[in-house]
Amino acid sequence: MSGSITRRGALAAAGALALAHPARAQAQAQARFESVFMFVPAAPGGGWDSTGRAIEQAARAAGLVGSFQFENVGGGGGMVGLPRFVNQRRGQANAMIVGGSIMLGTGITGKSSVTVRDVQPIARLTSEAGVIVVPAASPFRDFAGLAAALRANPGAVPIGGSVAGGIDHILLGLILRALGQAPRSASYVGFQAGGQNIAAVLGGQVQASISGYSEFAEQIKAGRLRALAISGEARLAGDGADIPTLREQGVDVTLANWRGVFGAPGTTAAQQAALAALMGAVHATPQWQEILRTRGWADAFLAGEAFGRFVERDIADTEAVLKDLGLA
Repeated sequence: MSGSITRRGALAAAGALALAHPARAQAQAQARFESVFMFVPAAPGGGWDSTGRAIEQAARAAGLVGSFQFENVGGGGGMVGLPRFVNQRRGQANAMIVGGSIMLGTGITGKSSVTVRDVQPIARLTSEAGVIVVPAASPFRDFAGLAAALRANPGAVPIGGSVAGGIDHILLGLILRALGQAPRSASYVGFQAGGQNIAAVLGGQVQASISGYSEFAEQIKAGRLRALAISGEARLAGDGADIPTLREQGVDVTLANWRGVFGAPGTTAAQQAALAALMGAVHATPQWQEILRTRGWADAFLAGEAFGRFVERDIADTEAVLKDLGLA
C-alpha cells in the first residue's frame, strides 16, 4: 500500500511541477538517461522488437538517451524471456522490457509462474489492429472468399499467427464464432517470431496469416501479400493503406493489440516515475509521431498507475475470452 501511495505522490508532484514551473519541467523532461537496457522477449523482426527499436530511434534523435543496449530472447510469446528479465534485472533502474497483450494470453494459457504482474507497468505506447493477409496468388480474392471456406470447414484452412493463446489466435477464434463455427475447430499455426509467420504465408505453409499491419506492411506494399481485412474500429489511415474492417464485411469483431514497456521488479516508485517521464518525453517528440504515422500504429499512450490499472483489467478480460474460446 505504501508503494502505491508513494507512486501517486511522485506523479502528482511531477504534474504540479509542470503547471507551476513549465520551464523547469521542460528541462527535466529533456534530462537524459546515460543508457537504457531494453529487453525484447522475442526474436528480432517482430512487433515487440520494432517497438523497442522505435523507442531507441526517437529517444536518441531527441537526445533523451545516450545509448541503448538490447537483448532479444524469444519463445513462448514472451514467457521464455520474461522470467530471465525478472531474475537478472531486478532493481535495475534503467532496464525496461517490451510487452503487450500477447504476453497476457500466453501467460494465462501456459499457466506461467512469472507474468506481467511481476514487472512494473511504465507506459502503454501503441495499439494496432490485426490484419488478415493471404499470398498474392491466393484463390481468396477478398475476405468473403476466406469466410466462406472457414464456414465450410475451418480445419481445412490453416492460418498462421503468433504463439497459441496470443491475440492473433484470439482474433481467429472470435472470427470463427462470428461465422457460426466453434473456435476450437480452427487450424491455427502459431509461430514464435513475426518473421516466421511472414515466411510461412509467403511460402504456402499456411493459407492466410494474422498479425499487426506493421509486420506485413513491406510485403503488402510490394504486392507479395494481399490484405483482406483489419480488426480495428475503422480502416487504417495513412501510409497508403485502405483495408476494409471486418465489420464492414459483415463480421462483428473488433480487436487491437497494444504494446508498451515495463520496468524491472525491485525498483522504487521514483525510479519507475523517471522511466515513465522518459517515455512521456519520447512520446512527445516529432520523431515518435512520425514513427506512428509511417508504421500505422495508433497512439495509445498511457503511463504510470493508469497503465497499471489498464493491465489488470485486460488480464481479467483476456482470461474470460480465452476460457470462452476453450484456450484456457
